[in-house]
Amino acid sequence: MPWQNNEDGDGPDRGSEGTGRRTPWSSQGKDAPKAGPRNPWGDAPKPRGTNGSGDDRPRGSGGADFDDFIRRSQEKLRGLGGGTGGSGGSGGTGRSAPNIPWGLIAGGFFLVLIATTSAYRVDAGERAVVTRFGQFAETNGPGFHLKLPVPIDVVNKVRFEDIRTTLIGTVEGEAENLMITGDGNVINTVYAVRWRVNNAENFLFQIAEPDATVRDATESAMREIVGQSTLNNAIGPERAAIADQVRVRVQEILDSYGAGVLVQGVDINKADPPGAVDEAFKDVSAAQQDAEQFLNQARAYAQQISAQADGATAAFDKVFEQYRLAPEVTRKRMYLETMEDVLAKVDKTIIEAPGVQAYLPLPELQRRSQANAARTAQPEAPAK
Repeated sequence: MPWQNNEDGDGPDRGSEGTGRRTPWSSQGKDAPKAGPRNPWGDAPKPRGTNGSGDDRPRGSGGADFDDFIRRSQEKLRGLGGGTGGSGGSGGTGRSAPNIPWGLIAGGFFLVLIATTSAYRVDAGERAVVTRFGQFAETNGPGFHLKLPVPIDVVNKVRFEDIRTTLIGTVEGEAENLMITGDGNVINTVYAVRWRVNNAENFLFQIAEPDATVRDATESAMREIVGQSTLNNAIGPERAAIADQVRVRVQEILDSYGAGVLVQGVDINKADPPGAVDEAFKDVSAAQQDAEQFLNQARAYAQQISAQADGATAAFDKVFEQYRLAPEVTRKRMYLETMEDVLAKVDKTIIEAPGVQAYLPLPELQRRSQANAARTAQPEAPAK
């Protein structure tokens, strides 16, 4: 050892203070060598004051401190690795380093991972699709379920009963959604499709973008059905029938894809002519409404005349029954009633009776009397 007992008198602290004194760097070892260089680098220590600096510390003691530091560092590393520190040895601390149970920590972490990823809950209105190593395993409904831990089993939840709405057509500031009808006209349409999921597995794995697929299928079906209809049917009362035909066609397209989607309905919110010819179509529509109004008035008048004719026919039938019972009396009565109706509308009255003037200007006399009455009622003008 570089730091030895100084009992032989050759140590660096040998001097006036007597023998048997040990330096701070000495040890109690009995087997320490008695002769030879005591410095590991081959330089013998010199007495106090001989190193030329006035320091009584032996030369080469800095290397001994560095060696002790290396040894203590190695002991600490062995303690962290599960070993125990030396006791009673040179430079030993006499304390044991703690053992860290890495196996128990790893096992506990694995148990927590299993416990937290092996159970899951599915809410009402949802379906859970379980994949095992990326492949479909099963589909579960609402409730608590168990599965293999992650990453073996992975759960994908799908809202099963939610009604989703996809709007197709013009919005403020966007281009018009123009379609050609079967008679060669152009219309602008705005419509919406309502749908929900009816097969969670197909919904997740058969189509990449469900919303875009439903939108494209609905637009294709709408253009097909409108292309088979006339303009009046497309913008008129046949819109509901067209919407139902579109719903059926969209469902057929999605079923051919295996999309796992159920179409609830299609609503046509708007079916109008393009904006460039909208005014002209409004004029045509107004003319059609006027024509319909005139037709309704004509029908009402025809019904009125028909009712009057039916009444006259019923009255004639009654007169005819009386005529069959008494022909002469009925004939004279009919004559008198007819003359009454005719003479009531003329200004002359002719009376053929003995001793009576043949002609009486009754209307003229009546006009004169009315003129006289008017002059009598008029106030006189004041004299000037």
